[in-house]
Amino acid sequence: MKRAISFALPLLLSASAWGLDLASLSNRDAVSGLKDALTQGSAAAIAKLGVENGFLGNDKVRIPLPEPIHRVEGGLRMLGLKSQADELETTMNRAAEKAVPEAKPLFVQAIRRMSIQDAKGILTGGDTSATEYFRKTTSGDLARKFLPIVTQVTHKVGLTEQYDRFAEQAAKLGLIDASQARIEDYVTQKALDGLFLMLAEEEKQIRRDPVGSATGMARKVFDLLKQ
Repeated sequence: MKRAISFALPLLLSASAWGLDLASLSNRDAVSGLKDALTQGSAAAIAKLGVENGFLGNDKVRIPLPEPIHRVEGGLRMLGLKSQADELETTMNRAAEKAVPEAKPLFVQAIRRMSIQDAKGILTGGDTSATEYFRKTTSGDLARKFLPIVTQVTHKVGLTEQYDRFAEQAAKLGLIDASQARIEDYVTQKALDGLFLMLAEEEKQIRRDPVGSATGMARKVFDLLKQ
């Protein structure tokens, strides 16, 4: 476990290749480095997902039709031909790709509002503590931002009404979760899941290899934490 950090005094961390002495890294530097790391990590995650094939071409986050729809006999027939079902799946992923860039200003706002206690918890926490901070502080606002974009994109495909009718019946029978009963709600949640998954990967990479993955004060702070 990474060493505990006191925010009442300058961080007393060992010197590293940066040539810092024991008292050279102040509380302000530590918080500044953390915010810098969060800015870099969130920007990288958004850049990977908020482009064509950011979701569709990434098996880790690609959004499928809910599994029960594939399993239920006649499901694809109710949705139309298989090619049409494929079109719907592509559209769901395109909707997520279009929505994700809306996360950037909300992440920036969350970083600016971060308290000293928040920063301490992230710096001394686990490998995804920053991701969990973002999840806690932005999930609701992200969902509200994503939903109208996802709705606009998915409703361009005539199959969405058929999906909704079938999924609603499947939900009543307990075959799928109620959150999957409307395509726009399902895609919005999957877009959030994919975003936080990629954000966690970026965070782990910065913690594991700050010299190769971060720049500026973020690199200094997380390099010292590895000592």
